[in-house]
Order: sequence, then structure tokens, then C-alpha cells
Amino acid sequence: MLISAKNIHFIGIGGIGMSGIAELLHNQKFNITGSDLTQSTNVDRLQKLNIEISIGHKAENINGSDIVVYSDAIPKDNCELIEAKKQNIICYSRAKMISQLAKLKTSTVAISGTHGKTTTTSMIGSILKDSELDPTIIVGGVVKSINTNSVLGEGDIFVVEADEYNRSLLELNPTIALINNIDLEHVDCYKDIDDLKRTFLEFTSPIPFYGAVSICKDSENAASLIESIDKPIFTYGIKSKDVDFRAEDIVQENGKTTFNLITKNKKYPISINLPGQYNVLNALGAISIATIMNIPIDKITTSLNDFDGVKRRFDIKTHSEELTIIDDYGHHPVEVESVIKAIKDNWDRRLVVAFQPHLYSRTAQFSKEFAQSLLSADSVLVTEIFASRESMNESINSEKIVEEMKNLGHKSVSNTTLENLINDIESNYKKGDIILMIGAGNIWRYCDPLKDRLL
Repeated sequence: MLISAKNIHFIGIGGIGMSGIAELLHNQKFNITGSDLTQSTNVDRLQKLNIEISIGHKAENINGSDIVVYSDAIPKDNCELIEAKKQNIICYSRAKMISQLAKLKTSTVAISGTHGKTTTTSMIGSILKDSELDPTIIVGGVVKSINTNSVLGEGDIFVVEADEYNRSLLELNPTIALINNIDLEHVDCYKDIDDLKRTFLEFTSPIPFYGAVSICKDSENAASLIESIDKPIFTYGIKSKDVDFRAEDIVQENGKTTFNLITKNKKYPISINLPGQYNVLNALGAISIATIMNIPIDKITTSLNDFDGVKRRFDIKTHSEELTIIDDYGHHPVEVESVIKAIKDNWDRRLVVAFQPHLYSRTAQFSKEFAQSLLSADSVLVTEIFASRESMNESINSEKIVEEMKNLGHKSVSNTTLENLINDIESNYKKGDIILMIGAGNIWRYCDPLKDRLL
């Protein structure tokens, strides 16, 4: 392949999405460098591949680069981004670079939705990989079976998680697309639910006549798009009866789920190593895409049965009768409620939830919804807000969630800080507890120290 741009620099290379692209391009023999504000597990992984990474942003870091890629978290006044533009270096957003990578393959399978993208993408990638189609995969989480979030395949299929933040999914031109669900999210980007729905509808526009869209009809907002899409459509759901793929007879026990798949008037037993009805929907979405791609149902069921999940998605860190600690990335009220319900459906034990709100804008928009989603937990600790890409906003805090929960009658809820989190959980701990550490920030870092303290 003729290559005119060989040296690629990543600003914010430690992000989960950025690290996967960097690793994939490194494996394609591009010269990769990067920078990030802090050392992290993603940075560690890339450095072990001999990728040069600077901790801290400096203008000179981009010297010698042919292309600069920046994450959504990078502000416009970043010194490296300013210097790149001063030197007339081509600058791509993360989404733009993913769209460029997709052009290397014949077909793009793009998985979208407000929730469940990472797990569903990983399931589909695993099915295609097990079917010896050797796909290239970019996903927003570390898949346990391969211990990375990107796979460079020799096949013609590109499988990618299509993120709706900042409308980045519109950079893609999918051959096959999936819409798992649509709920109001990213209120810093979308003015209302109709604005968000229009973006998902636009996402389906480039799909060719020989492609397809799979949509979950259990999501009212996603289902409302069906009449406006002029491409072949497949549907799935649990509550919805008039669908192409339906799950019934769902049984959950000790973190595992079985159900019967009903499709074309035939019944197939399915088993997954994940709890929760939301993961049944994720599996149905994966089944629908794999079926559209003519993969036999026996290969699909075997792959799903072997699927180990994704780190930070209902990630059980320790599990015994004395103590269970679960780490989860959930950061939207629907996700928090779904994970708590999955725990309650699988175990009859006291549940302590430590929740780290993510983004000031999201916390301000959904404080009442977060309070409602946490109500069924037996005890709740809410930490300070993880700002992520947003600037400090002292007018917004997590105390609002606690106040709302107390107003709703919850008897065991309080604020804490990450500094005091382990001590506060320890003082609240009772033998046999399940402790859920949930949030899209850095709360996951406290799971192992907590385990060491309590066991």
C-alpha cells in the first residue's frame, strides 16, 4: 500500500477510544506517538508496544507528525492542537480517523444506541471472529478475551462502536447498522430528544440498498424511526411481539442468563455469561446482525455462550458469600437502574452502591432521574462529580442527588469523596454485601483497594 502519511500523533492517547485506534495503526506499521495528561492502564498497554507517549501536553510533541488525531476531550486551545494547525499538519478528530480506517475495508458494521454499544459491538466482533471472518474491530472497552479494545483483521469487515456524542457517528458510512436504544443523553450536544432522534435517523442515511438496519422495538424512541428509514429493517425485542428476533422464558441466576430465541417461528436456547434483561437485548442485537450476515445460528449461540464480557461492564472483581464487588461503567440513569435491577434479580443480598456522577451537565439535567434509579439499593454513597471534558462548575454538585433520594424516602444515602470512599464503605459494610462501584470516571481504581481492605 502506498503511504504518504507515516507519522501519526495522538493528543489524549490514553482515552479508551483513542488507545484502540493508536494500537490498530501501530499494528499496521504506522509510526505512532502520543500524549496524555496522566499515566493510565491504557497508556501502560501502549507503552509496552514501544509506542512513545509523553505525559503532559507540549507543543514540541507534534514535531515530525504527518497527521494529528485528537480526542473529544481535548479543548480547542490545547497547545499541541494549536501548534499542529500553525504547522499546517492535518488534524483529525477521533471519529474522523475511525471513518478513514473504515475505508480500508469493504463493509462497515456500526453499532449505535444510547446504551449497550460496547457490549453489543464486542459480542458481534466475537461472533464474526469465531466464524473465521477475521474482522477489524474498534470498541469502546477492553474485551476480556483479547485484553484490548481493537483487533486488526485481514478480513473485509470493519466492526465499530458508533458514538452519538458530538454527532461523531455521522462520520461513518455503515453497510449494516444497529440502533440498540435511544434515550436523551449528551445534553451538552443535543437540545432535546427530537434532536437526538434526527441524528440517529441521519446515521442510517448512507446505508446502501443491499445493507440493513436492525432496531430494538422495545425502545420507543428507536422504534419511532422505523417508518422514516428507507432501507431493509430487522427488529428485535423482549416486550415487543411483532419482531424478527424475540427473547422469551428469560431465567437469571448467579450472574448468568438463559432464554429462548424466537425467530422465523423457530425456538433456539441461548445462554450468556451476563446478567440483566439489558444484556439479553444486547445479545438479541448481536444475533440480528450476525443473522443478517448469514452466520449459522449454531455458531452464533456457541460464540455467545463463550463470550466473557468487557472490562468495566458488570465486571465482577471478587465474588464470594462474604463479599462481592462489581465494577460498572454506567453513567446514565437508565444504565444505573438496569445494573441495580440485574443485581437484585440475580442475588438476594444487601446491595451497597457507590456512585460517581459523570459530567456537570449530565448531573444537572438528570439529578432527579439518578435519585430514582438508585432507590432500590439498600445503601448509597454518592461521590463528587467527575468533570471529564467539562470545566469546573461550583454551582452544580452531587449533593442534589442525595437530597432528592432523601425526599423520596431513602433511609441510607449520603455524600462522600473519593478520598474517604473506602473508609465510608468499610464502616457501612456487612458480611455478605454486594458492593457496586458505578460511574464512567475513575471510581474503578478503588475496587482492588476496597477488596484488600475488606477481605
